[in-house]
Amino acid sequence: MNEPLEPEITQSAMGGDPVAMDAVARHFRPAVYRYCRAHLPDPQAADDVTQEVLMAMIQALPRHQAADHSVSAFVFGIAANKVAMWHRASYRRREDLHDDAPERADLSPGPSDVAQAGDAMVRIDAALSTLPGQLRQILLLRIAAGLSAEETGQVLGMSPGAVRVAQHRALTRLRQSADLEALR
Repeated sequence: MNEPLEPEITQSAMGGDPVAMDAVARHFRPAVYRYCRAHLPDPQAADDVTQEVLMAMIQALPRHQAADHSVSAFVFGIAANKVAMWHRASYRRREDLHDDAPERADLSPGPSDVAQAGDAMVRIDAALSTLPGQLRQILLLRIAAGLSAEETGQVLGMSPGAVRVAQHRALTRLRQSADLEALR
């Protein structure tokens, strides 16, 4: 999401043009995945929820009023809702146990792969968990998802200035926490 989306593409997508909708989905997919990955326990869940977000975006984009919010805020509002829905569903979900062996080889990462990849995420998540909920959400939207202060403010119902101040406070707390941890 480094390059801004062309306004003509956004307008065409809002008009229902399938090629423009595909371009919008491709544009937002990496940032939405990073946002989902930061909120969900594993890459598969993040990928599944990212797909749900993009499908919901494509269905709702023709009804979106551009004057109300930016498209980024619209997309990440959907993402926040889908992540919350995944967490609610996971609390109610029961594992399906089968007596049959799988027909294909399991190509998923092994325990050591998961441990190595998860170690960094565990440290990041532990640091972020020290922050109050809104400060954590601001950092995830600004850094993981790549939203601007204006877009983050639209998602969270804050002014851009308040987002910037809160982001500064959150980063300061993380630095202080890291400094204390280094002293131990």
